[in-house]
Amino acid sequence: MLLIILVFAGCAQKAKKPETTGPQKMKEEPTITLFNNETGEKSQIKLEEYVTAVVAAEMEPSWPVNALAAQAILARTFTMENIESGRVKKLHGTDVSTSVEESQAYDPSRVNDNVRKAVQKTRGEVITYNGEYIKAWFSASNGGKTASAEEGLAYYKTPTPYIKANIDDPMSIEDTLPEIQNWTATIPGAKVQEAVKSVTGKDPGPLTSAAIQEKGPSGRTVKLKINDVSVGGPAFRLAAGSTEIRSMFLTSVSVSGGNLVLNGKGYGHGVGMSQWGAKNMAEKGTSPEDIIKFYFKDIKIEKLYE
Repeated sequence: MLLIILVFAGCAQKAKKPETTGPQKMKEEPTITLFNNETGEKSQIKLEEYVTAVVAAEMEPSWPVNALAAQAILARTFTMENIESGRVKKLHGTDVSTSVEESQAYDPSRVNDNVRKAVQKTRGEVITYNGEYIKAWFSASNGGKTASAEEGLAYYKTPTPYIKANIDDPMSIEDTLPEIQNWTATIPGAKVQEAVKSVTGKDPGPLTSAAIQEKGPSGRTVKLKINDVSVGGPAFRLAAGSTEIRSMFLTSVSVSGGNLVLNGKGYGHGVGMSQWGAKNMAEKGTSPEDIIKFYFKDIKIEKLYE
């Protein structure tokens, strides 16, 4: 495992390489190194300050404190797992970056007192499974049913038994935006053709037909048939545009005027915590920890430092 450099407050010495992976109890809150992808600058930042800017960027800052606090636990867990993996260290020589693709969304300008209160409420809290940091996935709305990592993300690299898959989550779809509850996406045929080619290496030709080829346990599309070519649902969504194609929880697929027309519900991959579900649970008084436990099973929420 690559060396993780943690600079503690009041101490300029480098931390020793831990004997094992997973959470290590800390005497003080660590300082981590941050790469700014826009400016190319590297800086040191307290972990909680970093998490605060992440939460503000990943969730609406005006939402209930307990929803933001649940997001903070995920953000802190993701950060520690990411640092431990050394992914950003290989790219920039730092612990984390401001890139959502490499780390998490990061926007200090959105931080308000609501976000600060939420982060402070869960200070130092991370999620573990069998002594290891979990993959702290979340999406905007799972459309009313959660997905496994395999179904929602086509993720097979490591086992993720802590993900609660295929469970009903009505709070994730209730009181959400209309464009999350039911949406329609119209994707130009040329874009569809290029997306399929980039994912499969096969050129399906000009778009003439499309259909759902295979659905997963929660009802999400895991394979699409574009003309005569099969393409994985999650990969196609990313290639064709995950903002336009809000999820693979599709209710219908058709071709009209040379365009691919998709109807669906939810927003995101549906794995892990639903942010809209967290919001609605928080409004009913559910604690951040209980929100987390609704979406993840057999996990522990541990405090790394005071």
